[in-house]
Amino acid sequence: MARHELIMPKMGESVAEATIINWLKEVGETIEIDEPVLEIATDKVDSEVPSPVEGKLVEILFQVDDVVQVGQVVAVIETEGEGSGSTSAPAAAPAAAEKIEKQVSAAADTASAPKAEIVNGDGTRFYSPLVRSIASEEGIAMAELETITGSGQDGRVTKQDILDYLKNRGSAAPVAAKAAPAPAKAAAAPAAPAAPSAPAVASQPGDEIIEMDRMRKLIADHMIMSKRVSPHVTSFVEADVTNLVNWRNKVKNEFLKKEGEKITFTPIFIEAVAKAIRDFPMINVAVDGTNIVKRKDINVGMAAALPSGNLIVPVIKNADQLNLVGLTKKVNDLANRARQNKLKPEDIQGGTYTISNVGTFGNVMGTPIINQPQVAILAVGSIKKKPVVLETPSGDVIAIRHMMFLSHSYDHRVVDGALGGMFVRKVADYLEQFDPNREI
Repeated sequence: MARHELIMPKMGESVAEATIINWLKEVGETIEIDEPVLEIATDKVDSEVPSPVEGKLVEILFQVDDVVQVGQVVAVIETEGEGSGSTSAPAAAPAAAEKIEKQVSAAADTASAPKAEIVNGDGTRFYSPLVRSIASEEGIAMAELETITGSGQDGRVTKQDILDYLKNRGSAAPVAAKAAPAPAKAAAAPAAPAAPSAPAVASQPGDEIIEMDRMRKLIADHMIMSKRVSPHVTSFVEADVTNLVNWRNKVKNEFLKKEGEKITFTPIFIEAVAKAIRDFPMINVAVDGTNIVKRKDINVGMAAALPSGNLIVPVIKNADQLNLVGLTKKVNDLANRARQNKLKPEDIQGGTYTISNVGTFGNVMGTPIINQPQVAILAVGSIKKKPVVLETPSGDVIAIRHMMFLSHSYDHRVVDGALGGMFVRKVADYLEQFDPNREI
């Protein structure tokens, strides 16, 4: 008999951990190749983890509601064959198993470190890139980081450890300083400001207490992190979209009959954004410390509201390479599966720019929060009829036009007002110049 270690797969960019929400198999049960073994969840998507091998489940290492780091072993499956110890999937394993192996390889930086690597070369403890990133963002020096008690394997500091520390940092910092004084050079540095604490809320008669669900808690943490990391600036442009509104009204019935799909404004917006990104590629970047990562692919995420009221961002890969029919089919498919909670992990990975359609709720504009690690996001408002002054060869006239606001939030560390403003103006230009005689 051989033993295969089932590991926690990578679930998306910047996702370093997942919560086990259900075990689909019990110890002693047999498992087929590709058969789901457990259900896991992140702030982005719920998913099943399939087995890349056939065998019997002999050990479960984590329980329901446990938070597990990407790359950690969650279960052991006993397979037919000689030898002992962990085995990897056979060469003939199906595509699903190969995908998990690739995902885990990509997540090596955030996986648990082997014991030999628990100590860095300078004698300090090993810290994952995620923990180091949080420490850098919060102004935590290495000397202070060394004072944090770690609950991870071999005393490693986990994401939750450092987040818990930040909650009480204001009162804990002086004690920590006495326990492990920093070197003289570090002591000269100015003290980092304590993380702000939320005000206490006093209950009043008739109040109802509703606990946040898991996804809402994670979304809240992600939004707070984004505002702390990126200095947000928002530019606004009003666009005359009369041509595209008239075109859609003219072709929507024919489009449905010919393509079997309803065409909304969303794929048209995505098409305009993809074109503008090609004109201004420095919008399609990410920030890694002091490096700017310029993305090759244009992968546009579209923020979608779920029936629960939470938010998810499925991604249209290589949006600039799809025509309007292809974009429409992709948008409709992702939107439908988002509402049915049937998105796959790969559906929410790899986004490089995001669109949020606040007009869906009747809002004329919004100031969206950047979806990290991206550096910009566009909110499209509702389309309203307005009286507008038009310039004509015979003079100015007032006409009824379909108008909408575009709100562009961007990370001022790498996107200045000129680039952020020119980009959203270019998106508006593409929408205003839409060909009303365009063929389907």
